[in-house]
Amino acid sequence: MFDISIKGRMASAHFLRCYEGPCKNLHGHTWHVEAVVAGEKLNDIGLLADFRDLKKRLNTLLDSLDHICFNDLEHFKKVNPSTENIAQYIYREFKSQVAPLTLKHVRVWESDTASVTYYES
Repeated sequence: MFDISIKGRMASAHFLRCYEGPCKNLHGHTWHVEAVVAGEKLNDIGLLADFRDLKKRLNTLLDSLDHICFNDLEHFKKVNPSTENIAQYIYREFKSQVAPLTLKHVRVWESDTASVTYYES
């Protein structure tokens, strides 16, 4: 089994509903996102997948989330845009983009010292 890890970033805002603390106010982060995909079979030239292709797919998704307020997205009008829920959202949006490879997990950093990893078993 092989794992491939790719990273991207976006600058976006959010605020947490029903939260007592400074994060209840509108604020932004430069979010760093890592996606790890897995597979068993290498192609004829020894690649599981082309890094460039995977990064392009991830960056297309992240570009759609760049310089927005998560709270304005339809999904996050019902779901609090915590880092946990943002990681889950990105995972579910990106999963179909990597098929037939398996998306193992998505990790989202909201700062240099705080991240969330989301995966489905």
